[in-house]
Amino acid sequence: MTPDDAALTCSGLPPRGRGRILIIGCGALAREILALIELNGLSHVDLTCLPAILHNRPERIAPALEEAITRHAETYDRIFVAYADCGSGGAVAAVCERHGVEMIPGPHCYSFFEGNAEFADRGEVTAFYLTDFLARQFDTFVTEPLGLDRHPELRDAYFGNYETLVYLAQTDDPALDARARAAADRLGLAYERRMTGYGDLATALAAL
Repeated sequence: MTPDDAALTCSGLPPRGRGRILIIGCGALAREILALIELNGLSHVDLTCLPAILHNRPERIAPALEEAITRHAETYDRIFVAYADCGSGGAVAAVCERHGVEMIPGPHCYSFFEGNAEFADRGEVTAFYLTDFLARQFDTFVTEPLGLDRHPELRDAYFGNYETLVYLAQTDDPALDARARAAADRLGLAYERRMTGYGDLATALAAL
């Protein structure tokens, strides 16, 4: 069953309670991780996700992650963390090191979806990124928290230094392409779509 985006945003995803390895990931990655589990036949892997909305308060990610690791440590043989740094200032890595668990390298999911090396080589500083999840949840994560639905005149204050909205597409979905393009139009930005697939996330999970 496909997880509901609203639930993934606010509540996350509970584990099934089956498998030897538990992935603790971001709700924004749930669909992609479940797709990779099925694609690679990882029947020994279970998934639980923290609420995706934590990304709007990145200082809360590491404490929530630590609580989840502690809660599930005795139930599984191994835990893998499907988070990059995600604006935590190194706090996610510190939690993983403290508990001896592995995480995905990189600054954020935009980087590991494109591939950390390729993303770093681009050195983009005027791009605003969307993924499949964020294209679907643009209003929840961007428009409403920034108040652009109530005060559209704030657009330039928030996005005046950006030039391009880059949609890093995990799937080939014309409806999501249209959503991302509409988001670029609303922000007054040029639009670029890059088909990344699952990038370094696929590599990391294939090794589990």
